[in-house]
Amino acid sequence: MKEKILDKAIDMFLNLGFKSVTMDDLANEIGISKKTIYTHFENKTKLVEASTNQLFCSISQGIDHICSWHKNPIEELYEIKKFVMVHLKDEKSSPQYQLQKYYPKIYGSMRTRQYEVMQECVVSNVKRGIDQGIYRENLNIDFVSRIYFAGGTSLKDRTLFPVDKFPATELMDNYLEYHLRGIVTPKGRKILNSIINSNQE
Repeated sequence: MKEKILDKAIDMFLNLGFKSVTMDDLANEIGISKKTIYTHFENKTKLVEASTNQLFCSISQGIDHICSWHKNPIEELYEIKKFVMVHLKDEKSSPQYQLQKYYPKIYGSMRTRQYEVMQECVVSNVKRGIDQGIYRENLNIDFVSRIYFAGGTSLKDRTLFPVDKFPATELMDNYLEYHLRGIVTPKGRKILNSIINSNQE
């Protein structure tokens, strides 16, 4: 039952937002009493914490799995973006923004963990891209990985990027292209252009 509650909570939080979903909404959706939820989760904060942990773990495992395919580094970033967007339901309800606003402690620890995973993934991606001659040799890898994370995080700021002007999928595509155009070699640019062209077909 605990897993069922967690799965439904994650689904509802991503679609409707962390603030909007009440324990009553969740109980009604699953068809159980609110008391049953409280036997597994002390309060809503504990449920939010467990939900974000579970989501973080499944996304991290998915990213590891994609990295194990050993695609070229440009394709790899597009595969990761696609996977994350599906798992976050295209972020219709700005879940990360709501998490930051209403559950700042949970958001803070989640951001630290995200940074650790992203840092490792992007550093490895950049090193392989340089080795394969598709990223420029003279890159400051530490800078590139940090600026990529910082930029990706700022995309979640709905005051900077209001969703009516910047739909999530389009925003991520634009950001990824912006990041890659700054680091690719002419050889890498050919790969990037072919991916962008095939995505537009």
